[in-house]
Amino acid sequence: MIYDLKLVIAYEFDRPTGGGRQHLRITPADLPGLQSLLSHEISISPPPKERRSFTDFWGTEVTELVLPPGMTDCKITLKARVLRQDPEMGLDISPAPVALATELAEVTRLGSASPQHFLTASPRIAPDAAIAAFAAKAMAAAPTVQSAIEALGRALHGHMTFDPKATEVDTPPAVAFALRRGVCQDLAQIMIAGLRSQGIPAAYVAGYLRTLPPPGKPRLEGADAMHAWVAAWAGVQAGWLAYDPTNACWVAADHLIVGQGRDYGDVAPVVGSLRTEGGQRGSHAVDLVASSAKSAASPPAPSPAAVPPPPQRQ
Repeated sequence: MIYDLKLVIAYEFDRPTGGGRQHLRITPADLPGLQSLLSHEISISPPPKERRSFTDFWGTEVTELVLPPGMTDCKITLKARVLRQDPEMGLDISPAPVALATELAEVTRLGSASPQHFLTASPRIAPDAAIAAFAAKAMAAAPTVQSAIEALGRALHGHMTFDPKATEVDTPPAVAFALRRGVCQDLAQIMIAGLRSQGIPAAYVAGYLRTLPPPGKPRLEGADAMHAWVAAWAGVQAGWLAYDPTNACWVAADHLIVGQGRDYGDVAPVVGSLRTEGGQRGSHAVDLVASSAKSAASPPAPSPAAVPPPPQRQ
């Protein structure tokens, strides 16, 4: 499937700003056999004083901006065309949960895709006894790691209520879990905390999700936001598997990947510093639709839930 993507991030400031530096992680990734970035353009208004692109340790493309002083507003627009393969669920070749530690001990590499980076606490995801107990109960009867991942994702989907007003971007997973409310970022980080507590390496994945309106209702252009889900390491043979706890499903063709990291902080869409005083307001809107363009030839789809790791960066 070919998708046309548009993302608009806008800010308004009560008073003119000083200068600043920002990192954008919003560009869909190029992942051989899974996702191809056919074209993209990022425009910034007002134009930045400096601009460059680089790939971070986790394999995510970063656009670095030096913003000029004197801004009263700022608008970032991404337009992209992406070819996403449509995977199908393959056989479960993951080991039993009790055997995963043995396979993990055999992984000695420390590149960006190594599961060793995603097993312990990270800056935004700390161990929590309540989440660990919930995960242990949800996964207790799972015969394989893959089925354990799905069991926890489904349990969290039933336990949590989607509520965009309940949490903030810096709300800890333990707090959102206690509230039983939150958004995709919260569900993903709670699920990661639960998986890690049971010895399963888990990463935070940022991207976009195509959503369809209810039957008979028009689609609201730009009403969507960026999305988040989980990639979990299910052993040497199964590798990384991606699950979306917000929607209780394995990640498929409607999910476009930007990048992954240990938690939200590693793949936040906009981070940096800007000298300001007074109030400010921000918004972002995503529009993701099936493109009218036709692909000449689509490469064969990989195993469905499998997520190719980012390029190794030693």
